[in-house]
Amino acid sequence: MKKKINKKRLLELINNFKSSTILTIGDIIADEYIYGSTSRVSREAPVLILKIDSEHIFLGGGGNALNNLGSLGCNVIPISVIGNDHFGKVILENIRKLGIPTDGIFVEKDRITTRKTRILAGSYHTTRQQVIRIDREPGNMIKNTTEQKIEKFLEANLKKARALMVSDYGLGLVTPRLIEKINKIASVNNGVIITVDSRFKLAQFKNVFAVTPNEPEASLCSGIDIRDEDEKSLTEAGKKIMKMINPSAVLITRGRKGMTLFKNSGKIVSIPIFGSDEIADVTGAGDTVISTFTLALVSGGTLEEAMNLANYAGAIVVMKRGTATVTKKELKEILNA
Repeated sequence: MKKKINKKRLLELINNFKSSTILTIGDIIADEYIYGSTSRVSREAPVLILKIDSEHIFLGGGGNALNNLGSLGCNVIPISVIGNDHFGKVILENIRKLGIPTDGIFVEKDRITTRKTRILAGSYHTTRQQVIRIDREPGNMIKNTTEQKIEKFLEANLKKARALMVSDYGLGLVTPRLIEKINKIASVNNGVIITVDSRFKLAQFKNVFAVTPNEPEASLCSGIDIRDEDEKSLTEAGKKIMKMINPSAVLITRGRKGMTLFKNSGKIVSIPIFGSDEIADVTGAGDTVISTFTLALVSGGTLEEAMNLANYAGAIVVMKRGTATVTKKELKEILNA
């Protein structure tokens, strides 16, 4: 029989969010959105001419994760690396506007700030549709000197935090040495909850509290092809990741199919997506999930309670267009509905 969700208990956890401090390590990305109108074809080539109407830059990647934590009301201490360029300056400005400290955001002079530019076009009075995305990435790991500064900052601030949340997009911040450092912290029972979302290097993490891959990341980590509507392949992948990393939990996000939680006790819990499966935009949904999941855990929630809160948060954010966050108010409203 399906266990009923205790919404009153989830509301209590949300009220506890404000008392938590979370350290984040993540590749911060400048998510740039350019909106334009098309009305004629170019004479130079058989392409439409885009007349730009507006441009916006949001915190993406690990920046979206820390933005979600901030919007949920907790204290955030971010660690990241940006370039000494216009987009790096915009990122710093946006973080400061949130009231989040930036002394753990290190600047490398000859590094470019990662930027993802999305062009959204359409005729006048129509909904703009994304036609192309342009990515600009550093293409190299951070410098050894920067790595040492990050380690020093991490050691100095770890005691202030209830959790360490890693958002590794594979853009050069999370080096093998930093992974080794995180694994050492995880091996010591110091009361700090470590959660990890890593696009390409998940298998390198050991003994962290929880990992939150999506299905493609879980397939890459486990080497098992997770096929649609095939629960057996999902179960095999989840169990293999559990053996490889030795966490307390593996939470696999499955898009329209919801989430599946694997616990080190051997228990497996699956929940369907909350609300409509007519998703507007999945951009940053994984950031929202790991942020809410981590915050619920440090606020005293069980793994199942944290998963359910993360599921509600994910349902809210995928109905928003672009890089988006969820607020405490929105979470409370959806629970009280």
